[in-house]
Amino acid sequence: MNTFLAEKLSLAYTSERIIDALDLEIPVGQVTALVGPNGCGKSTLLRGLARLLKPQGGSVLLDGAAIHSLPTKQLAREIGILPQSPVAPEGLAVRELVAQGRYPHQHWFQQWSAEDEQALQQALQLTKLQPLAERGVDTLSGGQRQRAWIAMTLAQETNTILLDEPTTFLDLAHQLEVLDLVHNLNQQGKTIILVLHDLNHAARCADHIVALHNGAVVAQGTPHEVIVADVVQRVFGVESHIMHNPVTGQPMCLPVRLAG
Repeated sequence: MNTFLAEKLSLAYTSERIIDALDLEIPVGQVTALVGPNGCGKSTLLRGLARLLKPQGGSVLLDGAAIHSLPTKQLAREIGILPQSPVAPEGLAVRELVAQGRYPHQHWFQQWSAEDEQALQQALQLTKLQPLAERGVDTLSGGQRQRAWIAMTLAQETNTILLDEPTTFLDLAHQLEVLDLVHNLNQQGKTIILVLHDLNHAARCADHIVALHNGAVVAQGTPHEVIVADVVQRVFGVESHIMHNPVTGQPMCLPVRLAG
């Protein structure tokens, strides 16, 4: 299991820093949700954790080693990343997309192995995509397409998976489908970090929630510790009523009005 943490991490796309000297430790073997308003730095932080964005300061450590010091293929065998709204080449079949997840495990002298095929089939099975393996990705529904991309990430066989807004643009049924898949993967021992907009979705699927505002951590902890009226007002500028979900017992956030 990977230990994964950020130390004094600063990230920027231009000269203006979006994340500034942030410290964060990701609980091993749990689902961590990054939440906060648009532009608060959720996706930027995820990109920094995945080495898609070079730090301006500080570092991200994986098992004590700075990820920017690790060979690319080694890192890809440890961390799987699904960015926001990925696009597949036209005509690419589901099987072909998922097979791309095996790239970190291949060598120039061995392009495809029995282990690769086994990993591909397991990824298709976990995401319930075996009947659609020969279908074009561009012919799938939104939920099926998202599962195909997650399957590609699963084929990497990493201990840690990062998902950037995996439920965006999906209808309610497909959102729940993806969140249930996240839960099932975590039950198999995967550490999962995902960006979510919906606090109630975060409460439903996450063990640990990190609430961000203006690039800084405002609160972190269990759903009961983070989804409270004071934190919701500080992070989102919204007055809310917090109640317990009568089915799951997790907190539910009911927005009331803009604060002030």
